Amino acid sequence: MRRPEDSADPVTPADASAAASGHAPDGHTPDGEAPAANIASLLVLADGRFPAGSHAHSGGAEAAVHAGRVTDAATLADFCRGRLHTAGLTAAGLAAAAASGAHDPLHLDEAADARTPSSALRRVSRRLGRQLMRAGRTVWPSAALDELARARPRGAHQPVVLGLVALAAGLGPPEAAHAAAYEGVSGPVTAAVRLLALDPFEASAVLARLTPDIARTAEEAVRAAHGPLDQLPAAAAPLLEITAEDHAAWPVRLFAS
Repeated sequence: MRRPEDSADPVTPADASAAASGHAPDGHTPDGEAPAANIASLLVLADGRFPAGSHAHSGGAEAAVHAGRVTDAATLADFCRGRLHTAGLTAAGLAAAAASGAHDPLHLDEAADARTPSSALRRVSRRLGRQLMRAGRTVWPSAALDELARARPRGAHQPVVLGLVALAAGLGPPEAAHAAAYEGVSGPVTAAVRLLALDPFEASAVLARLTPDIARTAEEAVRAAHGPLDQLPAAAAPLLEITAEDHAAWPVRLFAS
């Protein structure tokens, strides 16, 4: 006769460590809140001053300003909202999946490639991924980051690297998704200050009003990250892809993308 303990699920070292600390295996407390150390790490990772190279990119805002689609705070908010629910959601899903530790990063990198039709944006994503990899391996050394760096010496896609850096920092899919979603709109907003001479206070207000959308996007990304790779978000923004190709050919531009 089997004893009751024989049929119990095995306790992994991560589970045991989580139980001892009072946190769930994903690093969160039983009430679903991230511990203070995780919040601090998230602030470091999402800080625009983190040396990940994103300051040189506008997220499509420069092309939108040039075309007259973004002219003020209101149109900037519209642009960011559209970007958030398309490219932002896709990036957040990839980052959350990478931070879960449940997927092969190389498979995620292939999934990112398939979700980025523009060759210009694929190059940008890998360039940013390479820069983020350098920063991440210095700040939060990780065997998983080392392995991906060796497998993709020219750079893995930025959202995948972001998720692995988040994992190395002790963060989980929710934090990785929030960081990716936030980055998807904070870059264009920051760029608009330079491109439009926009009042920085107004720009910050745009970001603040987008926070409910950022949270919803991150939540949707995390839900998708629990499933198979082919069910990760693949929302498209054709105009972003088209204008990225045009922007890459400009002889003079303020931002790299």
